[in-house]
Formats: sequence, C-alpha cells, structure tokens
Amino acid sequence: MARRCEICGKGPMSGHKISHAHNVSKRRFLPNIQRMKVRFPNGTVRTIKVCTRCLKAGKVVRA
Repeated sequence: MARRCEICGKGPMSGHKISHAHNVSKRRFLPNIQRMKVRFPNGTVRTIKVCTRCLKAGKVVRA
C-alpha cells in the first residue's frame, strides 16, 4: 500500500535514528494514513487514503 495522502500528497520522509551514544542510522517517518469513505462535491462516494491532518482540517467529508 502506497503511504500517500490522496488529498495533500503527504508521504514518507526520511531521517536519522540517533542513539544516546550518537550512533546514527537511517529511519523513515510514516504519515498517519487512514482509509475511509469520502463524499465528493459532485455526490459520489469513494474509499480513499487520507492523512489525519486533512481529516482534522475538514478538507474531506466522511460518507
């Protein structure tokens, strides 16, 4: 499953995991993606992947 929001396009980011001894290794920051039924302005209902930031901002209307 592609972890990408279909509204804003937010996807995985990369960074470093840093231990207390400052050992550095690569890691991924994954967005909080939820699958849900959404009602579009033209009246259709579809299941899409939406990040929780778009949900909280009210960019989508749940069906």
